[in-house]
Amino acid sequence: MSVPVVITAALTGVLATREQCPAIPYTPGEIAGEAKRAADAGASIVHIHARNPEGGPEWRVETFGEILTEVRARTDVIVNFSTGAIGVPPEQRIAHIRDLRPDIGALNMGSMNYAIYSEKKKTFYHDHVFANPFKDIQFFLEAMNGAGVRPELECFDTGHIANTAPLIDMGVLKPPYQFSLIMGVLGGIPGTTRHLTNQVDTLPAGSHWQVIGIGLNQWALVAAAVAMGGNVRVGLEDSLYIGRGQLAKSNAEQVAKMRRIVEELGYQIATPKEARAILRLKGADRVKF
Repeated sequence: MSVPVVITAALTGVLATREQCPAIPYTPGEIAGEAKRAADAGASIVHIHARNPEGGPEWRVETFGEILTEVRARTDVIVNFSTGAIGVPPEQRIAHIRDLRPDIGALNMGSMNYAIYSEKKKTFYHDHVFANPFKDIQFFLEAMNGAGVRPELECFDTGHIANTAPLIDMGVLKPPYQFSLIMGVLGGIPGTTRHLTNQVDTLPAGSHWQVIGIGLNQWALVAAAVAMGGNVRVGLEDSLYIGRGQLAKSNAEQVAKMRRIVEELGYQIATPKEARAILRLKGADRVKF
């Protein structure tokens, strides 16, 4: 019997607004409601960025604490908090991980250009340099190790995977390794199955991995990942659409579609308890199949 597929739902991100998609959650209660609906649809992990009431990015530990409390009051889904930001000091980006100790902390594994380009208007949007030098990565890893939080290694290109080698050699990055292969961001690796195969072949032996396809590329990539034995992430952070030209009504709608793809390919989805055991997260020793 094959290992069940772990589905993550990325609930809100930092860039998309309700003007683009009315389903984007902002407040802790709204984010927790989306987490519950996504879990009910089949997600075993939720990936969360905090927002302020106007929809901008929020880094107050108190806000993350409200989100965590609200989520755990509704569901036993595994919680993954982001640390990714541009122009925010490292201490501020890690404070909620240290204080709240979620199950997983997302950790960007390298620097890159990060942009959105409009072919129609011939211009760039969100044109940034996303800086993640080794000293910051090491700082985040040491903080996560101290808090007992699993780092989720977010890799936007093949070089980001290679960046793990010195950290493993130093002993600051410890197994089990958990990778997210983010594909289709301008400035990173293209979102094609051919490139996914190369990414997976580059991973350290025994790694857990999931694919994150940006935009409508997500559906072909997640199907390929399932067939290759990987896990998957969907959600409004990655794509606002359920199909070409059709806005998603919720994260749960995307999760439900992902579940159908998994099951139509002959696999099963993991429950939160099963995902905790598969990924060897804290609390896995209490899981019984």
